[in-house]
Amino acid sequence: MSHWTDGLEPDDADESLVRPYTITRGRTVPERDDLTLITMVVTRDPDQPSARGLEPEHRAILEQCRVPAAVAEIAATLDLPVSVTKILIGDLIAQDRVTARPPMPAAQAGLNTTLLQAVRDGLEQL
Repeated sequence: MSHWTDGLEPDDADESLVRPYTITRGRTVPERDDLTLITMVVTRDPDQPSARGLEPEHRAILEQCRVPAAVAEIAATLDLPVSVTKILIGDLIAQDRVTARPPMPAAQAGLNTTLLQAVRDGLEQL
């Protein structure tokens, strides 16, 4: 997927904001304040038949979130500002196409925190 600013000259600063503005239909602030960079998003029904009426970016989010992905990962993959990505994710949550939740704590996710601490300590010694 190409970036929405490809082909713009450096002095085209005003024009670089047009694409995200149109994707979000003029909205500049996400309606939801519970979406952080590490919020996990997952498609509710990966086999949902129709994505008609959705922007290509909405469809890309649905595709990417077949497996859980963080908001920051989604924004990076789409190559869009995080604020724009949060607005798009909010749209999909409102349509009940995705769910969002905070990430699981390390202990709940089954991570061995002792091993992680040992790796961190080893890296610090390098």
